[in-house]
Amino acid sequence: MTGRIGAAQEHTELMTTSWAFSRSLERLGQLCRDMLDDKELRRGVLAELSATVPFSAYAWPLTDPESATGIAPMARIPCPDKLPELIRLKYVTPQGRWTALMRSPRPAATLLTATGGDPARSPLWSGLLIHHGVADVLSTVFADKHGCWGWLDLWRAGNGGAFSALETNYLATAAPIVAAGLRRSRAAQCRRDAEAGGTAAPAVRQPLPPQAVLTLDEALAVAGQTVSAGEWLKLLQRGPRPYQDVPAEVLNVAAQLLAREAGVDTHPAMSRVSVGDGNWALLRATRMEGGRSGATPPLAVTIQECPSADRLEVFARCFALTPQQHRLLELTAGGLSTAELAAVLRIRPYTVQDQFKAVFAACGVRSRSALLGLALGTAARPAGTGPASGRS
Repeated sequence: MTGRIGAAQEHTELMTTSWAFSRSLERLGQLCRDMLDDKELRRGVLAELSATVPFSAYAWPLTDPESATGIAPMARIPCPDKLPELIRLKYVTPQGRWTALMRSPRPAATLLTATGGDPARSPLWSGLLIHHGVADVLSTVFADKHGCWGWLDLWRAGNGGAFSALETNYLATAAPIVAAGLRRSRAAQCRRDAEAGGTAAPAVRQPLPPQAVLTLDEALAVAGQTVSAGEWLKLLQRGPRPYQDVPAEVLNVAAQLLAREAGVDTHPAMSRVSVGDGNWALLRATRMEGGRSGATPPLAVTIQECPSADRLEVFARCFALTPQQHRLLELTAGGLSTAELAAVLRIRPYTVQDQFKAVFAACGVRSRSALLGLALGTAARPAGTGPASGRS
């Protein structure tokens, strides 16, 4: 009889938990349908998650949708003074890596599951997290067919114990909902960038600094930089103390190169980042040549104004354009007429017009000039209007 009562109580608790998770997913869905900027959206999602899946710390960067390299991070961690080491270890750790979860049937996994119950197999845990009492990590990636939009690590320390299978399943179910919300928030950011870029005449708009180069050692410590690097670093997101002068985007792109060199991941070591006033930066990491005999050459991170082709590529992903629609956008930016577009794409002119109608509808514009202004960050905001809030 006692066993039956215990089983009934367990069943009731499971049903109650399942109902709570279901209600939480509904709230997340509504939150992700609202047109919030990415920080507001992430704060709202974290508040919902904390009420459903307790955690003691977190790290949540957005990512470049093509390279899956981190940008614009949000975090609450007990070791901000170890930021370069945390980023380096996260990128070179294969267990539970966000790019691996993108290929998995479930976009969420725990540290204990990914390591077969032996967290010491994880360089991130054995090299850093163990020293901060972290018992388990629940990792999730937010990706869809258009790209990778971010990843989230929830840390559980102290007596919190391991994340349960039910909690993991909940986050795996929430992942595509949040991915869609993040993509829409990035599309809304494209609108804000375009409006910011269109409010000032080209003659008075401040030019971006010339290309900059920073060199970093294997521990991601900055060893040197060109004069223009300081100007660029002011435009990127400042890190926490004592790394407030080294943007996390620089550390992330350098860490991605280390991951490529270690054979952990194959995505390119680059990212495209909005830096305000309608401008974007392109960051790339490469390994320098030469150096002292026997010494490992330093890493080099270049920062430059983002080329139009790269902006168009990110824009097409944010607005969920098809490959053919992306190609149409690229050719239009090159100044081709309808007849020329039809010839290049090997379709009829009226099909070109139909394609434009679909792209206009997806992007919330009514003309080719407005489309290019939106995509390239030069769209003028009509007088007396506030920021656009169209959905993608």
